[in-house]
Amino acid sequence: MADKLTISKINESALRVRCDSGIAQELSDFFSFYVPGYKFMPAYKSRVWDGRIRLYNAQSQELPVGLFTYVTNFCAKRNYLVDTERTAYGSPWDVEEVDDGVLKDHIDSLKLPFDLRDYQYEALKKALAVKRAIILSPTGSGKSLIIYTLARYVKGKVLIIVPTTSLVEQMYKDFCDYGYDHAHKIYSGKDKNTDEKIIISTWQSIYKFHPSWYKDFEMVIGDECHGFKSKSLTTLMNKCVNTAYRIGTTGTLDGTQTHKLVLEGLFGRVFKATTTKDLQDEETLADLKINILELEYSDDIRKDFTSKKYQEEIDFIVGFEKRNKFITNLAIDQNGNTLILFQYVEKHGKVLYDMIRSKVTDKRKIFFVSGETATSDREAIRTITESQKDAIVVASMGVFSTGVNIRNLHNIVFSSPSKSQIRVLQSIGRGLRKSDNGEPTKLYDIVDNMSWKSKKNFVYAHGAERKKIYDRERFEYKQFSIPLC
Repeated sequence: MADKLTISKINESALRVRCDSGIAQELSDFFSFYVPGYKFMPAYKSRVWDGRIRLYNAQSQELPVGLFTYVTNFCAKRNYLVDTERTAYGSPWDVEEVDDGVLKDHIDSLKLPFDLRDYQYEALKKALAVKRAIILSPTGSGKSLIIYTLARYVKGKVLIIVPTTSLVEQMYKDFCDYGYDHAHKIYSGKDKNTDEKIIISTWQSIYKFHPSWYKDFEMVIGDECHGFKSKSLTTLMNKCVNTAYRIGTTGTLDGTQTHKLVLEGLFGRVFKATTTKDLQDEETLADLKINILELEYSDDIRKDFTSKKYQEEIDFIVGFEKRNKFITNLAIDQNGNTLILFQYVEKHGKVLYDMIRSKVTDKRKIFFVSGETATSDREAIRTITESQKDAIVVASMGVFSTGVNIRNLHNIVFSSPSKSQIRVLQSIGRGLRKSDNGEPTKLYDIVDNMSWKSKKNFVYAHGAERKKIYDRERFEYKQFSIPLC
């Protein structure tokens, strides 16, 4: 029959979807997407690539396993018949119901220092049943406990992948806090060979390993999976041909269909465990007070920037002394521990750090963190800050948005413009764990208004995008207009 697709599992990474050439072309188009920002990429500019990513290969008839339900939905809308074949790797339809009694016995056997919350339990049960899932759960929701409980469920070896060395150490420490100190860490030249059941590693450390290294893993978990480079992650996951359990965890996705489908192809469909607002309403996370500080520039500056390019605007903003003095005074005046996030190390981060350092006494702890800061030093800074009441951490947004958790953080300052949904939400999440004073976390979002008449400047538009994010997340905010010059 022409209007029929036959689907089988090649292995635990890939499906084979057999159909006639016409439907194959439809599938190829259905799973084809433009990569965000493709017009600016060298391969597109040199005309060797059309800017699209194709998840279904019409020639080999291969498709990532995690996209199986997308194929069935594709067929249902077109009245195509679907037939599945069972191979040594089972059927694409396979779902195992998890008995509550068995699961609760497993959890009890771990002798955890505290109980799982309802949404953690449901996320655990869902992931074990479908074996392939992305658990969407915000920072502060206890993803590491979900990961730990999953990793201890299976009898075979478990690979836990994280994007940074800081997160390797953090995950290992969390496991120790749960009563398990046998995990093996791999990063920066650490031994890849071990008899331990659970391995925690950065993806950068292992994705070039020979496929034979991956053959015995029963479960692979990608924590903060949004932070992996898609090509390297795909290479790594495709080597896990025998790994039935493939689970990703993240606090947020970037909002693009391409990003979502690439990750779902590798891990499975997205399952939303809970939201930041729900956790705040339940008083699990701290309340958040967002203050949008709109800096108003002089007419002369506004007129001058009507013809400037994006990078020229950025360079001016981060180097503008009055603006940096404003941020410095804002940070110093806060009560409690304060995190200042920047994007440019030399021309902004170090400048802010030096200005703050010169205006406070040696008694007040001031730290600087960038990608160059060693993992051990980041851990030391995190530990010291958690014991302080008025420390200031000047940190790269790229490092702190996913790399470090401080459990006693009171204020966050966005000193650099960003419209990335992932970075904004992950950065906010750094400060939503309940602090020792029980006060709401304050976020100061700095927006630079250099608009002239109907022409809006670039970073002002970025500020508008961040407000859309706050609205989607149901965060309340107040806006203040501040003359800067």
